[in-house]
Amino acid sequence: MKIQENISLKPFTTFGINKKAKFFTRVSTLAELKSALIAAKEKQFPVLILGGGSNILLTQDVEGLVIKLEIKGIQVVKEDEDHLWVEVGAGEVWHELVMHCIAQNWAGLENLSLIPGTVGASPMQNIGAYGVEIKDVFSSLQAMDRDTLEIHSFDGEACQFGYRESIFKQAFKNKYVITSVTFQLAKTPEFRLEYGVIQEVLQAKGVQHPSLREVSEAVIQIRQSKLPDPKEIGNAGSFFKNPSIPSNQFEELRVLHPTLPGYPSSEGVKVAAGWLIEQAGWKGKRIGDVGVHAKQALVLVNYGEGTGEEIKKLSEQIQASVFDKFGIQLQAEVNFI
Repeated sequence: MKIQENISLKPFTTFGINKKAKFFTRVSTLAELKSALIAAKEKQFPVLILGGGSNILLTQDVEGLVIKLEIKGIQVVKEDEDHLWVEVGAGEVWHELVMHCIAQNWAGLENLSLIPGTVGASPMQNIGAYGVEIKDVFSSLQAMDRDTLEIHSFDGEACQFGYRESIFKQAFKNKYVITSVTFQLAKTPEFRLEYGVIQEVLQAKGVQHPSLREVSEAVIQIRQSKLPDPKEIGNAGSFFKNPSIPSNQFEELRVLHPTLPGYPSSEGVKVAAGWLIEQAGWKGKRIGDVGVHAKQALVLVNYGEGTGEEIKKLSEQIQASVFDKFGIQLQAEVNFI
C-alpha cells in the first residue's frame, strides 16, 4: 500500500471536478484496506472511501485520506436447482459485472445494465432502474468496521433498504466499508419488461421472446438515448430522487397539471422529478460551464471546467423553483463532499 499526496480526484469522479485529495491510496485486498484505515486512525485523518466516483459531487478539496476501493473477484458460493449465489468484490465495475452475469446466463441484473459505479456502492444506494432494485437480487454483504477493523455480515433486513437508501447512508454512514456483496441470481429468467419503454424497444426490434442479452441491449439503448456518457460530459446520472407526495396533493396538482405523471408508492404517489424540473423551465439550460442536460432534465452536467460549487448552486436553484411551482421539495440523490 502506497499513500500519495496532493492527488487530483478529477479522473476518479464522473463529474470530472478538479479537487484534490491531501492523501490518496488504492487498496485491492482486505489487508491493504485494514492498513489504510489504521494509518488514517494513527494520523487522525478523516477518511473518504471512493468506488467509481459516480454518485458524489466534490465541492472542496479532501483534507484527509481518500481510499480508492479496488477489491475484485466474482465467485459462485452456493447454488440450488433454481438459483445461484454470487459473491462479488466491492471494487468490481458494476456494468462489467452485469455483462459477466449475462455471459454466464445468470438472470436478475439485466435491467440494471449501464449503471455507472462499482459493486460496493450498489447496496449503499439500493440502485435501481426499470422496475428492478438491488434489494430484489440481494442476499448479503460483508463490511469492515472502520474502528474495530472487524468484518460483519448484513442480510437484506439489516440493510434497511429504501428508495435509493440503506442503513449505510443513514445510521451507519461512515461506520463501515463494504468489501463484498452476494447476489441471488436465477438460472431461469423472469423478465421485468413492463417498466419504461423496454417492451416497446424489443417490439421495434421484432423480438418476441427476448434473451438476457436482448433485454440488456434494450436497456442500454434506452439509457444511451437520454443519458450523457460521463466520458464525454461530466455527470453523475440522476441528480435528484423521484419524490413521493400524499395522494391528495397529487390529485390537487393533477387539476392544475393534467399531464403530471405519478405512480403509487408506499408514501402516496411517486412523481417524476425530471418532469417537474422540465416544467419549471430548466431542461437544457446552461449557466457558464454547468447546466441541465438537454435530453434528460434529471441530469446535471459539467461541460468542462465547471466547479462543484457551481453545480451545487444550480441544484439549489432548481429545488427552489420546483418548490415554488409545485410545492414539492426535491432531494439530491448525489452525495455532496
